[in-house]
Amino acid sequence: MSSKLLRGTFILTLGTIVSKVLGLFYVIPFYAIVKAEGTALYSYSYIPYTIFISIATAGVPLAVSKFVAKYNAMGEYAVGRKLFKSGLAVMLATGIVSFLIMYFTSPILAEMSISPEDKGLIDVADVTTVMRAVSFALIVVPFMSLIRGFFQGHQSMGPSAVSQVIEQIVRIAFVLGGAFLVYKVLDGSLVAAVSIATFAALIGALGSLAVLCWYWYKRKSFLDELLLEDRGTMDISLKEIYKEIILYAAPFVFVGIANPLFQFIDQITFSKAMASIGMHNGASEAFSVLNFESHKLVIIPVSLATAFSLTLVPSITKSFVERDRKSMNRQLDQTFQVLMYLTVPAAVGIALLAEPVFTVFYEHKELGTEVLRSYAPVAILFSLFSVTAAILQGINEQRFTILSLLTGLLVKLTLNIPLIRLYETQGAVLATALGYTAAILINLYVIRKFARYPFRFVSRRIALILALTGIMSAFTMLVYQGLLLFLTPESKVQSLVIIAVAAAAGAAVYLYLGLRLKLVDKLFGDKVGKIKSKLRMH
Repeated sequence: MSSKLLRGTFILTLGTIVSKVLGLFYVIPFYAIVKAEGTALYSYSYIPYTIFISIATAGVPLAVSKFVAKYNAMGEYAVGRKLFKSGLAVMLATGIVSFLIMYFTSPILAEMSISPEDKGLIDVADVTTVMRAVSFALIVVPFMSLIRGFFQGHQSMGPSAVSQVIEQIVRIAFVLGGAFLVYKVLDGSLVAAVSIATFAALIGALGSLAVLCWYWYKRKSFLDELLLEDRGTMDISLKEIYKEIILYAAPFVFVGIANPLFQFIDQITFSKAMASIGMHNGASEAFSVLNFESHKLVIIPVSLATAFSLTLVPSITKSFVERDRKSMNRQLDQTFQVLMYLTVPAAVGIALLAEPVFTVFYEHKELGTEVLRSYAPVAILFSLFSVTAAILQGINEQRFTILSLLTGLLVKLTLNIPLIRLYETQGAVLATALGYTAAILINLYVIRKFARYPFRFVSRRIALILALTGIMSAFTMLVYQGLLLFLTPESKVQSLVIIAVAAAAGAAVYLYLGLRLKLVDKLFGDKVGKIKSKLRMH
Protein backbone atom coordinates (compact mmCIF):
# COMPACT_ATOMS: atom_id res chain seq x y z
CA MET A 1 0.00 0.00 0.00
CA SER A 2 1.45 3.35 -1.03
CA SER A 3 2.33 5.93 1.56
CA LYS A 4 -0.22 8.30 0.02
CA LEU A 5 -2.97 5.70 0.36
CA LEU A 6 -1.95 4.97 3.93
CA ARG A 7 -1.87 8.68 4.75
CA GLY A 8 -5.24 9.26 3.12
CA THR A 9 -6.68 6.21 4.82
CA PHE A 10 -5.34 7.34 8.19
CA ILE A 11 -6.72 10.87 7.85
CA LEU A 12 -10.16 9.77 6.71
CA THR A 13 -10.24 6.87 9.17
CA LEU A 14 -9.34 9.23 12.00
CA GLY A 15 -12.01 11.70 10.94
CA THR A 16 -14.60 8.94 10.62
CA ILE A 17 -13.67 7.40 13.97
CA VAL A 18 -13.85 10.76 15.75
CA SER A 19 -17.19 11.43 14.08
CA LYS A 20 -18.52 7.98 15.01
CA VAL A 21 -17.24 8.23 18.58
CA LEU A 22 -18.99 11.59 18.97
CA GLY A 23 -22.08 10.02 17.46
CA LEU A 24 -21.81 7.21 19.98
CA PHE A 25 -21.28 9.18 23.17
CA TYR A 26 -24.02 11.73 22.58
CA VAL A 27 -26.57 8.92 23.01
CA ILE A 28 -25.78 8.79 26.75
CA PRO A 29 -27.19 12.26 27.53
CA PHE A 30 -29.77 11.99 24.73
CA TYR A 31 -31.15 8.72 26.14
CA ALA A 32 -31.18 10.30 29.60
CA ILE A 33 -33.35 13.12 28.22
CA VAL A 34 -35.87 11.23 26.03
CA LYS A 35 -35.58 7.57 27.25
CA ALA A 36 -36.48 4.50 25.16
CA GLU A 37 -39.70 5.97 23.77
CA GLY A 38 -37.86 8.99 22.44
CA THR A 39 -35.05 6.95 20.87
CA ALA A 40 -37.64 4.67 19.22
CA LEU A 41 -39.35 7.73 17.73
CA TYR A 42 -35.96 9.04 16.61
CA SER A 43 -35.19 5.69 14.88
CA TYR A 44 -38.53 5.60 13.05
CA SER A 45 -37.64 8.88 11.35
CA TYR A 46 -33.88 8.49 10.85
CA ILE A 47 -33.93 5.16 9.00
CA PRO A 48 -36.12 6.46 6.12
CA TYR A 49 -34.08 9.69 6.11
CA THR A 50 -30.86 7.72 5.62
CA ILE A 51 -32.41 5.89 2.67
CA PHE A 52 -33.62 9.15 1.15
CA ILE A 53 -30.24 10.81 1.58
CA SER A 54 -28.51 7.95 -0.22
CA ILE A 55 -31.00 8.17 -3.07
CA ALA A 56 -30.75 11.96 -3.14
CA THR A 57 -27.00 11.81 -3.61
CA ALA A 58 -27.58 8.86 -5.98
CA GLY A 59 -24.12 7.56 -5.17
CA VAL A 60 -22.71 10.59 -6.96
CA PRO A 61 -20.13 11.72 -4.36
CA LEU A 62 -18.22 8.42 -4.43
CA ALA A 63 -18.81 8.07 -8.16
CA VAL A 64 -17.35 11.57 -8.60
CA SER A 65 -14.37 10.50 -6.49
CA LYS A 66 -13.77 7.58 -8.85
CA PHE A 67 -14.40 9.68 -11.98
CA VAL A 68 -12.03 12.47 -10.94
CA ALA A 69 -9.31 9.99 -9.87
CA LYS A 70 -9.57 8.23 -13.24
CA TYR A 71 -9.21 11.36 -15.38
CA ASN A 72 -6.58 12.92 -13.10
CA ALA A 73 -4.48 9.77 -13.64
CA MET A 74 -4.72 10.50 -17.37
CA GLY A 75 -3.75 14.16 -16.87
CA GLU A 76 -7.23 15.33 -17.94
CA TYR A 77 -7.92 17.62 -14.99
CA ALA A 78 -10.44 19.82 -16.82
CA VAL A 79 -12.85 16.89 -17.24
CA GLY A 80 -13.21 16.50 -13.48
CA ARG A 81 -13.68 20.26 -12.98
CA LYS A 82 -16.39 20.33 -15.66
CA LEU A 83 -18.25 17.56 -13.85
CA PHE A 84 -17.87 19.29 -10.49
CA LYS A 85 -19.42 22.56 -11.67
CA SER A 86 -22.47 20.96 -13.26
CA GLY A 87 -22.77 18.37 -10.48
CA LEU A 88 -23.35 21.03 -7.83
CA ALA A 89 -26.50 22.21 -9.61
CA VAL A 90 -27.71 18.65 -10.09
CA MET A 91 -27.17 17.78 -6.43
CA LEU A 92 -29.04 20.87 -5.28
CA ALA A 93 -31.97 19.90 -7.51
CA THR A 94 -32.06 16.25 -6.37
CA GLY A 95 -31.83 17.40 -2.75
CA ILE A 96 -34.88 19.65 -3.09
CA VAL A 97 -36.88 16.95 -4.91
CA SER A 98 -35.96 14.35 -2.27
CA PHE A 99 -36.97 16.73 0.52
CA LEU A 100 -40.39 17.29 -1.07
CA ILE A 101 -40.97 13.57 -1.60
CA MET A 102 -40.02 12.63 1.96
CA TYR A 103 -41.98 15.49 3.48
CA PHE A 104 -45.21 14.59 1.70
CA THR A 105 -44.87 10.79 1.97
CA SER A 106 -44.09 10.85 5.69
CA PRO A 107 -47.67 9.91 6.70
CA ILE A 108 -47.51 6.80 4.49
CA LEU A 109 -44.10 5.77 5.86
CA ALA A 110 -45.32 6.32 9.41
CA GLU A 111 -48.38 4.17 8.75
CA MET A 112 -46.13 1.37 7.48
CA SER A 113 -43.92 1.57 10.57
CA ILE A 114 -46.48 1.49 13.38
CA SER A 115 -48.55 -1.64 14.01
CA PRO A 116 -52.22 -0.95 14.83
CA GLU A 117 -51.90 -3.48 17.66
CA ASP A 118 -48.92 -1.70 19.20
CA LYS A 119 -49.96 -0.56 22.68
CA GLY A 120 -47.08 1.88 23.00
CA LEU A 121 -47.47 5.63 23.30
CA ILE A 122 -46.09 6.39 19.80
CA ASP A 123 -48.68 6.95 17.08
CA VAL A 124 -48.61 7.65 13.35
CA ALA A 125 -48.98 11.43 13.77
CA ASP A 126 -45.93 11.53 16.06
CA VAL A 127 -43.75 9.61 13.60
CA THR A 128 -44.97 11.81 10.72
CA THR A 129 -44.01 15.00 12.58
CA VAL A 130 -40.51 13.77 13.36
CA MET A 131 -39.94 12.46 9.82
CA ARG A 132 -40.87 15.85 8.39
CA ALA A 133 -38.46 17.61 10.76
CA VAL A 134 -35.47 15.58 9.55
CA SER A 135 -36.43 15.84 5.86
CA PHE A 136 -35.15 19.46 5.61
CA ALA A 137 -31.55 18.20 5.77
CA LEU A 138 -32.04 16.58 2.36
CA ILE A 139 -31.81 20.04 0.76
CA VAL A 140 -28.18 20.59 1.85
CA VAL A 141 -26.51 17.19 2.33
CA PRO A 142 -26.29 16.08 -1.36
CA PHE A 143 -24.72 19.41 -2.38
CA MET A 144 -22.24 19.13 0.50
CA SER A 145 -21.42 15.48 -0.22
CA LEU A 146 -20.44 16.22 -3.82
CA ILE A 147 -17.74 18.63 -2.65
CA ARG A 148 -16.34 15.88 -0.39
CA GLY A 149 -16.27 13.50 -3.35
CA PHE A 150 -14.38 16.02 -5.49
CA PHE A 151 -11.66 16.46 -2.85
CA GLN A 152 -11.38 12.68 -2.35
CA GLY A 153 -10.94 12.21 -6.10
CA HIS A 154 -7.83 14.39 -5.76
CA GLN A 155 -6.60 12.04 -2.99
CA SER A 156 -7.25 14.88 -0.51
CA MET A 157 -8.95 13.33 2.51
CA GLY A 158 -8.50 16.20 4.99
CA PRO A 159 -11.54 18.25 3.93
CA SER A 160 -13.84 15.23 4.22
CA ALA A 161 -12.41 14.23 7.59
CA VAL A 162 -12.59 17.70 9.15
CA SER A 163 -16.04 18.46 7.73
CA GLN A 164 -17.37 15.14 9.10
CA VAL A 165 -16.15 16.00 12.58
CA ILE A 166 -17.51 19.57 12.47
CA GLU A 167 -20.84 18.31 11.13
CA GLN A 168 -21.12 15.87 14.02
CA ILE A 169 -20.12 18.42 16.68
CA VAL A 170 -22.63 21.01 15.45
CA ARG A 171 -25.39 18.41 15.06
CA ILE A 172 -24.87 16.89 18.52
CA ALA A 173 -24.76 20.28 20.22
CA PHE A 174 -28.09 21.13 18.60
CA VAL A 175 -29.58 17.68 19.37
CA LEU A 176 -28.75 17.79 23.08
CA GLY A 177 -29.28 21.52 23.63
CA GLY A 178 -32.53 21.58 21.69
CA ALA A 179 -34.03 18.41 23.20
CA PHE A 180 -33.08 19.43 26.74
CA LEU A 181 -34.43 22.97 26.33
CA VAL A 182 -37.74 21.85 24.82
CA TYR A 183 -38.41 18.81 26.99
CA LYS A 184 -36.85 19.67 30.33
CA VAL A 185 -36.80 23.49 30.53
CA LEU A 186 -39.84 24.54 28.51
CA ASP A 187 -41.80 21.39 29.46
CA GLY A 188 -42.64 20.70 25.82
CA SER A 189 -43.82 17.39 24.37
CA LEU A 190 -41.56 14.42 23.63
CA VAL A 191 -42.49 14.69 19.95
CA ALA A 192 -41.34 18.33 19.87
CA ALA A 193 -38.05 17.43 21.59
CA VAL A 194 -37.29 14.58 19.18
CA SER A 195 -38.31 16.75 16.21
CA ILE A 196 -35.73 19.35 17.26
CA ALA A 197 -33.18 16.52 17.62
CA THR A 198 -33.81 15.28 14.07
CA PHE A 199 -33.87 18.82 12.61
CA ALA A 200 -30.28 19.05 13.89
CA ALA A 201 -29.23 17.06 10.79
CA LEU A 202 -29.77 20.23 8.73
CA ILE A 203 -27.82 22.41 11.16
CA GLY A 204 -24.89 19.96 11.17
CA ALA A 205 -24.89 19.81 7.37
CA LEU A 206 -24.69 23.61 7.17
CA GLY A 207 -21.70 23.54 9.52
CA SER A 208 -19.98 20.95 7.34
CA LEU A 209 -20.72 22.94 4.18
CA ALA A 210 -19.10 26.02 5.72
CA VAL A 211 -15.90 24.02 6.39
CA LEU A 212 -15.81 22.64 2.83
CA CYS A 213 -16.29 26.11 1.37
CA TRP A 214 -13.34 27.32 3.44
CA TYR A 215 -11.17 24.44 2.13
CA TRP A 216 -12.21 25.26 -1.44
CA TYR A 217 -11.20 28.90 -0.94
CA LYS A 218 -7.82 27.85 0.49
CA ARG A 219 -7.04 25.21 -2.17
CA LYS A 220 -8.55 26.75 -5.28
CA SER A 221 -5.20 28.14 -6.41
CA PHE A 222 -3.62 24.67 -6.26
CA LEU A 223 -6.54 23.11 -8.11
CA ASP A 224 -6.33 25.85 -10.75
CA GLU A 225 -2.63 25.07 -11.21
CA LEU A 226 -3.58 21.48 -12.07
CA LEU A 227 -5.85 22.84 -14.79
CA LEU A 228 -2.79 24.54 -16.34
CA GLU A 229 -1.17 21.08 -16.59
CA ASP A 230 -4.25 19.66 -18.33
CA ARG A 231 -3.34 17.62 -21.41
CA GLY A 232 -6.52 18.75 -23.16
CA THR A 233 -6.76 15.68 -25.38
CA MET A 234 -10.34 14.89 -24.32
CA ASP A 235 -13.43 17.00 -24.83
CA ILE A 236 -16.16 15.00 -23.14
CA SER A 237 -19.71 16.35 -23.27
CA LEU A 238 -21.86 16.63 -20.15
CA LYS A 239 -24.10 13.92 -21.61
CA GLU A 240 -21.17 11.50 -21.84
CA ILE A 241 -19.92 12.53 -18.40
CA TYR A 242 -23.28 11.85 -16.76
CA LYS A 243 -23.69 8.57 -18.61
CA GLU A 244 -20.38 7.42 -17.09
CA ILE A 245 -21.34 8.82 -13.67
CA ILE A 246 -24.67 6.97 -13.71
CA LEU A 247 -22.88 3.71 -14.51
CA TYR A 248 -20.52 4.36 -11.59
CA ALA A 249 -23.21 5.68 -9.27
CA ALA A 250 -25.89 2.99 -9.35
CA PRO A 251 -23.93 0.49 -7.21
CA PHE A 252 -22.97 3.25 -4.76
CA VAL A 253 -26.67 3.89 -4.15
CA PHE A 254 -27.14 0.27 -3.14
CA VAL A 255 -24.03 0.22 -0.96
CA GLY A 256 -25.03 3.48 0.72
CA ILE A 257 -28.50 2.25 1.57
CA ALA A 258 -27.58 -1.35 2.43
CA ASN A 259 -27.63 -0.95 6.19
CA PRO A 260 -30.65 1.40 6.26
CA LEU A 261 -32.59 -0.99 4.02
CA PHE A 262 -31.92 -3.88 6.39
CA GLN A 263 -33.09 -1.63 9.23
CA PHE A 264 -36.13 -0.50 7.23
CA ILE A 265 -37.17 -4.13 6.80
CA ASP A 266 -37.14 -4.33 10.59
CA GLN A 267 -39.06 -1.06 10.80
CA ILE A 268 -41.97 -2.28 8.65
CA THR A 269 -42.07 -5.88 9.96
CA PHE A 270 -40.83 -5.85 13.56
CA SER A 271 -43.84 -4.49 15.45
CA LYS A 272 -46.28 -6.51 13.32
CA ALA A 273 -44.30 -9.74 13.85
CA MET A 274 -44.07 -9.10 17.60
CA ALA A 275 -47.81 -8.38 17.74
CA SER A 276 -48.53 -11.68 15.94
CA ILE A 277 -47.00 -13.63 18.85
CA GLY A 278 -48.82 -11.61 21.49
CA MET A 279 -45.98 -9.17 22.24
CA HIS A 280 -48.24 -6.13 21.99
CA ASN A 281 -46.63 -4.26 24.84
CA GLY A 282 -43.09 -3.06 24.49
CA ALA A 283 -42.68 -3.60 20.74
CA SER A 284 -41.53 0.01 20.28
CA GLU A 285 -39.08 -0.31 23.17
CA ALA A 286 -37.65 -3.54 21.73
CA PHE A 287 -37.35 -1.85 18.33
CA SER A 288 -35.42 0.98 19.98
CA VAL A 289 -33.05 -1.54 21.61
CA LEU A 290 -32.46 -3.18 18.23
CA ASN A 291 -32.24 -0.30 15.79
CA PHE A 292 -31.06 2.61 17.93
CA GLU A 293 -29.44 1.59 21.22
CA SER A 294 -27.58 -1.57 20.13
CA HIS A 295 -27.02 -0.38 16.57
CA LYS A 296 -25.27 2.79 17.75
CA LEU A 297 -22.73 0.63 19.62
CA VAL A 298 -22.33 -2.01 16.93
CA ILE A 299 -21.70 0.48 14.14
CA ILE A 300 -18.51 1.89 15.73
CA PRO A 301 -16.13 -0.82 14.42
CA VAL A 302 -17.76 -0.36 11.01
CA SER A 303 -16.35 3.19 10.80
CA LEU A 304 -13.01 1.62 9.89
CA ALA A 305 -14.59 -0.16 6.93
CA THR A 306 -16.34 3.02 5.83
CA ALA A 307 -13.08 4.95 5.78
CA PHE A 308 -11.33 2.18 3.88
CA SER A 309 -14.14 2.07 1.32
CA LEU A 310 -13.81 5.79 0.62
CA THR A 311 -10.03 5.68 0.12
CA LEU A 312 -9.97 2.30 -1.60
CA VAL A 313 -12.09 3.21 -4.62
CA PRO A 314 -9.84 5.92 -6.16
CA SER A 315 -6.69 3.89 -5.42
CA ILE A 316 -8.00 0.61 -6.84
CA THR A 317 -9.33 2.52 -9.85
CA LYS A 318 -5.90 4.06 -10.46
CA SER A 319 -4.18 0.66 -10.32
CA PHE A 320 -6.89 -0.86 -12.52
CA VAL A 321 -6.64 1.90 -15.17
CA GLU A 322 -2.85 1.58 -15.19
CA ARG A 323 -3.17 -2.24 -15.31
CA ASP A 324 -0.86 -2.53 -12.33
CA ARG A 325 -2.27 -5.81 -10.99
CA LYS A 326 0.63 -6.35 -8.58
CA SER A 327 -0.02 -3.01 -6.88
CA MET A 328 -3.76 -3.69 -6.79
CA ASN A 329 -3.28 -7.09 -5.15
CA ARG A 330 -0.93 -5.55 -2.61
CA GLN A 331 -3.54 -2.91 -1.74
CA LEU A 332 -6.22 -5.59 -1.38
CA ASP A 333 -3.96 -7.72 0.84
CA GLN A 334 -3.28 -4.78 3.11
CA THR A 335 -6.88 -3.63 3.25
CA PHE A 336 -8.38 -7.02 4.15
CA GLN A 337 -5.76 -7.64 6.83
CA VAL A 338 -5.92 -4.23 8.50
CA LEU A 339 -9.71 -4.31 8.36
CA MET A 340 -9.94 -7.68 10.08
CA TYR A 341 -7.12 -6.93 12.54
CA LEU A 342 -9.02 -3.89 13.83
CA THR A 343 -12.69 -4.83 13.50
CA VAL A 344 -12.71 -8.45 14.72
CA PRO A 345 -11.35 -7.79 18.25
CA ALA A 346 -13.46 -4.62 18.56
CA ALA A 347 -16.68 -6.47 17.68
CA VAL A 348 -15.84 -9.47 19.86
CA GLY A 349 -14.88 -7.18 22.74
CA ILE A 350 -18.24 -5.40 22.62
CA ALA A 351 -20.01 -8.79 22.67
CA LEU A 352 -17.99 -10.01 25.66
CA LEU A 353 -18.63 -6.85 27.67
CA ALA A 354 -22.19 -6.34 26.43
CA GLU A 355 -23.79 -6.04 29.88
CA PRO A 356 -21.57 -3.29 31.35
CA VAL A 357 -21.35 -1.52 27.95
CA PHE A 358 -25.14 -1.29 27.62
CA THR A 359 -25.44 -0.16 31.23
CA VAL A 360 -22.91 2.66 30.77
CA PHE A 361 -24.56 4.04 27.65
CA TYR A 362 -28.19 3.53 28.57
CA GLU A 363 -29.32 1.58 31.62
CA HIS A 364 -29.09 -1.95 32.99
CA LYS A 365 -31.53 -3.88 30.82
CA GLU A 366 -31.59 -7.63 30.20
CA LEU A 367 -33.00 -7.29 26.67
CA GLY A 368 -30.34 -4.71 25.79
CA THR A 369 -27.55 -7.00 26.97
CA GLU A 370 -28.88 -10.01 25.04
CA VAL A 371 -29.39 -8.10 21.80
CA LEU A 372 -26.02 -6.32 21.96
CA ARG A 373 -24.18 -9.58 22.69
CA SER A 374 -25.57 -11.25 19.57
CA TYR A 375 -25.56 -8.11 17.40
CA ALA A 376 -21.95 -7.00 18.02
CA PRO A 377 -20.25 -9.70 15.86
CA VAL A 378 -22.49 -8.67 12.95
CA ALA A 379 -20.31 -5.53 12.76
CA ILE A 380 -17.66 -7.72 11.08
CA LEU A 381 -20.17 -8.55 8.34
CA PHE A 382 -21.13 -4.88 7.92
CA SER A 383 -17.45 -4.04 7.46
CA LEU A 384 -16.74 -6.85 5.01
CA PHE A 385 -19.73 -5.96 2.86
CA SER A 386 -18.71 -2.31 2.72
CA VAL A 387 -15.15 -3.06 1.66
CA THR A 388 -15.90 -5.91 -0.77
CA ALA A 389 -18.52 -3.73 -2.45
CA ALA A 390 -15.96 -0.93 -2.78
CA ILE A 391 -13.51 -3.37 -4.37
CA LEU A 392 -16.11 -4.43 -6.95
CA GLN A 393 -16.57 -0.78 -7.90
CA GLY A 394 -12.83 -0.31 -8.14
CA ILE A 395 -12.49 -3.20 -10.62
CA ASN A 396 -15.53 -2.10 -12.67
CA GLU A 397 -17.76 -5.01 -11.67
CA GLN A 398 -20.42 -2.77 -10.16
CA ARG A 399 -23.35 -4.80 -11.43
CA PHE A 400 -22.58 -7.61 -8.99
CA THR A 401 -22.85 -5.21 -6.04
CA ILE A 402 -26.52 -4.76 -6.90
CA LEU A 403 -27.00 -8.52 -7.26
CA SER A 404 -25.33 -9.31 -3.93
CA LEU A 405 -27.28 -6.68 -1.99
CA LEU A 406 -30.62 -7.68 -3.49
CA THR A 407 -29.85 -11.30 -2.57
CA GLY A 408 -28.99 -10.28 0.99
CA LEU A 409 -32.16 -8.19 1.30
CA LEU A 410 -34.26 -11.06 -0.05
CA VAL A 411 -32.78 -13.38 2.59
CA LYS A 412 -33.49 -10.78 5.30
CA LEU A 413 -37.05 -10.12 4.11
CA THR A 414 -37.85 -13.81 3.77
CA LEU A 415 -36.50 -14.85 7.17
CA ASN A 416 -37.19 -11.79 9.31
CA ILE A 417 -40.81 -12.43 10.36
CA PRO A 418 -40.39 -16.21 10.88
CA LEU A 419 -37.22 -15.69 12.94
CA ILE A 420 -38.77 -12.86 15.00
CA ARG A 421 -41.70 -15.16 15.76
CA LEU A 422 -39.25 -17.85 16.88
CA TYR A 423 -36.63 -15.77 18.71
CA GLU A 424 -38.27 -12.33 19.13
CA THR A 425 -35.73 -9.47 18.87
CA GLN A 426 -32.82 -11.89 18.47
CA GLY A 427 -34.52 -13.26 15.35
CA ALA A 428 -34.15 -9.90 13.60
CA VAL A 429 -30.42 -9.92 14.38
CA LEU A 430 -30.04 -13.45 13.00
CA ALA A 431 -31.91 -12.55 9.80
CA THR A 432 -29.60 -9.54 9.29
CA ALA A 433 -26.50 -11.71 9.79
CA LEU A 434 -27.71 -14.32 7.29
CA GLY A 435 -28.60 -11.64 4.73
CA TYR A 436 -25.19 -9.96 4.95
CA THR A 437 -23.40 -13.32 4.80
CA ALA A 438 -25.15 -14.17 1.53
CA ALA A 439 -24.21 -10.79 0.04
CA ILE A 440 -20.56 -11.04 1.12
CA LEU A 441 -20.13 -14.56 -0.31
CA ILE A 442 -21.28 -13.31 -3.71
CA ASN A 443 -18.89 -10.33 -3.55
CA LEU A 444 -15.93 -12.53 -2.61
CA TYR A 445 -16.69 -14.94 -5.45
CA VAL A 446 -16.77 -12.07 -7.96
CA ILE A 447 -13.48 -10.61 -6.64
CA ARG A 448 -11.83 -14.01 -6.95
CA LYS A 449 -13.11 -14.56 -10.48
CA PHE A 450 -12.76 -11.13 -12.11
CA ALA A 451 -9.81 -9.61 -10.20
CA ARG A 452 -8.06 -12.98 -10.16
CA TYR A 453 -7.23 -12.15 -6.57
CA PRO A 454 -5.73 -15.09 -4.61
CA PHE A 455 -7.26 -15.34 -1.13
CA ARG A 456 -4.81 -17.97 0.17
CA PHE A 457 -2.40 -15.52 1.80
CA VAL A 458 -5.13 -13.35 3.31
CA SER A 459 -6.99 -16.45 4.54
CA ARG A 460 -3.92 -17.55 6.50
CA ARG A 461 -3.52 -14.09 8.00
CA ILE A 462 -7.20 -13.93 8.96
CA ALA A 463 -6.88 -17.34 10.62
CA LEU A 464 -3.99 -15.91 12.66
CA ILE A 465 -6.07 -12.84 13.57
CA LEU A 466 -8.94 -15.08 14.70
CA ALA A 467 -6.53 -17.12 16.83
CA LEU A 468 -5.17 -13.96 18.47
CA THR A 469 -8.73 -12.77 19.06
CA GLY A 470 -9.54 -16.11 20.70
CA ILE A 471 -6.62 -15.72 23.12
CA MET A 472 -7.61 -12.11 23.79
CA SER A 473 -11.21 -13.19 24.46
CA ALA A 474 -10.18 -15.86 26.95
CA PHE A 475 -7.98 -13.42 28.84
CA THR A 476 -10.65 -10.69 28.76
CA MET A 477 -13.29 -13.06 30.13
CA LEU A 478 -10.92 -14.19 32.89
CA VAL A 479 -10.39 -10.58 33.96
CA TYR A 480 -14.11 -9.81 33.58
CA GLN A 481 -15.19 -12.72 35.77
CA GLY A 482 -12.63 -11.69 38.38
CA LEU A 483 -13.98 -8.14 38.41
CA LEU A 484 -17.54 -9.41 38.88
CA LEU A 485 -16.47 -10.77 42.28
CA PHE A 486 -16.12 -7.16 43.46
CA LEU A 487 -18.17 -5.03 41.05
CA THR A 488 -21.66 -5.17 39.55
CA PRO A 489 -22.61 -4.32 35.95
CA GLU A 490 -25.92 -2.96 37.22
CA SER A 491 -24.15 0.27 38.27
CA LYS A 492 -23.03 2.81 35.63
CA VAL A 493 -19.88 3.80 37.51
CA GLN A 494 -18.88 0.23 38.34
CA SER A 495 -19.65 -0.85 34.75
CA LEU A 496 -17.30 1.86 33.51
CA VAL A 497 -14.53 0.48 35.73
CA ILE A 498 -15.22 -3.06 34.49
CA ILE A 499 -15.01 -1.95 30.85
CA ALA A 500 -11.86 0.11 31.39
CA VAL A 501 -9.95 -2.69 33.13
CA ALA A 502 -11.19 -5.68 31.09
CA ALA A 503 -10.95 -3.93 27.71
CA ALA A 504 -7.48 -2.55 28.49
CA ALA A 505 -6.29 -6.01 29.56
CA GLY A 506 -7.67 -7.64 26.42
CA ALA A 507 -6.30 -4.94 24.12
CA ALA A 508 -2.86 -5.15 25.75
CA VAL A 509 -2.69 -8.93 25.22
CA TYR A 510 -3.89 -8.60 21.60
CA LEU A 511 -1.38 -5.85 20.78
CA TYR A 512 1.46 -7.66 22.55
CA LEU A 513 0.85 -10.87 20.58
CA GLY A 514 0.59 -8.89 17.35
CA LEU A 515 3.92 -7.21 18.03
CA ARG A 516 5.69 -10.40 19.08
CA LEU A 517 4.53 -12.20 15.94
CA LYS A 518 5.54 -9.15 13.84
CA LEU A 519 2.01 -9.02 12.44
CA VAL A 520 1.63 -5.36 13.38
CA ASP A 521 4.93 -4.53 11.61
CA LYS A 522 3.67 -6.10 8.39
CA LEU A 523 0.34 -4.31 8.55
CA PHE A 524 1.36 -0.84 9.67
CA GLY A 525 4.95 -0.49 8.47
CA ASP A 526 8.28 0.60 9.89
CA LYS A 527 6.84 3.17 12.28
CA VAL A 528 5.83 0.29 14.52
CA GLY A 529 9.53 -0.26 15.16
CA LYS A 530 9.59 2.91 17.24
CA ILE A 531 6.81 1.55 19.45
CA LYS A 532 8.59 -1.78 19.84
CA SER A 533 11.81 0.01 20.67
CA LYS A 534 10.07 1.92 23.45
CA LEU A 535 8.59 -1.32 24.72
CA ARG A 536 12.04 -2.96 24.50
CA MET A 537 10.75 -5.69 22.24
CA HIS A 538 13.62 -5.64 19.73
